[in-house]
Amino acid sequence: MIAFLSANMAPIMFAGLIAFLLIGFSVAFSLAACGLFFGLVGIQLGLLPEALLQALPLRIFGIEQNETLLAIPFFTFMGLILERSGMAEDLLDTIGQLFGPIRGGLAYAVILVGAMLAATTGVVAASVISMGLISLPIMLRYGYDRRVAGGVIAASGTLAQIIPPSLVLIVLADQLGQSVGELYKGAFVPGFVLTGLYVLYVLGVSLLRPNWVPALPAQARTIRESDGRSGLTSLGLLFAASVALALWFGRTRPDAMPTDERIVLSMCVGVGAAFALAVLNKTFKLGLLSRMAERVTFVLIPPLGLIFLVLGTIFLGVATPTEGGAMGAVGALAMATARRRLNLKLLRQAMDSTLKLACFVVFILIGSTVFSLVFQGVDGPIWVEHLLRSLPGGQLGFLIVVNVLVFVLAFFLDFFELSFIVVPLIGPVAVKLGIDPVWFGVLLAVNMQTSFMHPPFGFALFYLRSVAPTEDYQDRVTGQRIGRVTTGQIYWGAVPFVLVQIAMVGLIIGFPGIVSRDRGGEKVHINELQREVDQLQLQQAAPAPASGAAGAGAEDPMAAILRANREDKARAGGK
Repeated sequence: MIAFLSANMAPIMFAGLIAFLLIGFSVAFSLAACGLFFGLVGIQLGLLPEALLQALPLRIFGIEQNETLLAIPFFTFMGLILERSGMAEDLLDTIGQLFGPIRGGLAYAVILVGAMLAATTGVVAASVISMGLISLPIMLRYGYDRRVAGGVIAASGTLAQIIPPSLVLIVLADQLGQSVGELYKGAFVPGFVLTGLYVLYVLGVSLLRPNWVPALPAQARTIRESDGRSGLTSLGLLFAASVALALWFGRTRPDAMPTDERIVLSMCVGVGAAFALAVLNKTFKLGLLSRMAERVTFVLIPPLGLIFLVLGTIFLGVATPTEGGAMGAVGALAMATARRRLNLKLLRQAMDSTLKLACFVVFILIGSTVFSLVFQGVDGPIWVEHLLRSLPGGQLGFLIVVNVLVFVLAFFLDFFELSFIVVPLIGPVAVKLGIDPVWFGVLLAVNMQTSFMHPPFGFALFYLRSVAPTEDYQDRVTGQRIGRVTTGQIYWGAVPFVLVQIAMVGLIIGFPGIVSRDRGGEKVHINELQREVDQLQLQQAAPAPASGAAGAGAEDPMAAILRANREDKARAGGK
């Protein structure tokens, strides 16, 4: 029995963690308890040295000193302040009026506002609850199918998972040892491609089942022009002029400027020009813009400005993600003050929620550190590497198995738990197979996004369920009786969007340039760095010379402990 435990401690430890989670213990405490329990068992069996657990305090201090993770409370606070400042209400009302005359217009508005909120808040719960409270009653009032309405709201809220400044990208960057800014740049295009796929799905529904997504009736369109004409013409001209100016500015930049910087600066110029024209039109009564164009411009510019303040400064290299998050928090406070929504109650609610989420992340990270330390001590990474590298199909076989594994685990675990448990095990294997870790991180982020939409445990579905009507009610505007939204309708509405997210995973695998379009040189750099790390590990694993006290003092303490333990095992086996 002891021989069996000694030879299979790593898989037994992993199975023990699964058992802890299935029993229902908290993830953070399950990780820590499993790590400590198997650490003590390993010490008793002679598999681990007692000195190994002395590395825990240093690792915990390292977590507390990690400045990258400081971006999480900043972006959370920013999102909660914006969610309570009324920005979502203004966006949904204005964009809903803009697309209201066409079939599926409200659904298009929810998707676009979801992408806008994702790029400013980065918090799924805030986006889903805001749009559920504001747009779901309107969609039910005007005859939208409940499955389509629920699915669109839940899926649009999960865009905060992949569109920067996503919290999961911060955690994945930390776990993969990559720059948060690089993952933000890599996820920028896939996030908006996924948004386009959502729009295509609604378009398909409007063509095949037009009665499921009706247009707003004339009496519901509150933004009307004084001459009775549509305001879309002047809005289209304003948009075309802004795009043309942005393209002209982008082409005049030096060729040496990186593509992402060129795009950010061009967008800033185009948006700034549109805002300046709207201000001049309103100040001097020029009559160049319709009421609709003016309203859309003034509602969209503040969040777009905040997006540039956060993401633009990160992409341009002016600020780190942590500094960008701090500036975003200050910008959110300024927007709330401008809307006269900032008060002590709002601040207290935002700070309480931010503190809870930050503590949740730190406790899971501490638990995963305890688990990973002991798992590494029993050569768990080597077991995982042999298991995954022996799969048929090379890189493609590895990607298929890993994505299926993450998809299945997402039924039971959320993205924080997946990031801290699974990613540290599969990330090193991906690097050794020659996979770009930034591309791999974006791929995992899109896959983990399904964890919010999986029936029956998807968090986005729970958030929507908490604000959807559970009983029939009388609509306050039309006076008609509106039926309740059942849990089954929410679940069935989520299924098509889960399939769309899976299709997005396939697109990234089939067309990797969606993510890594400007990263050819960096891949070589990462592979060279990995070879240097492998050589260093081999040198550390080799027996140290008797007179090499100075050289041994430069060795990593935990690596020295593990090397000495392997040498003792080898000598014991020789005897």
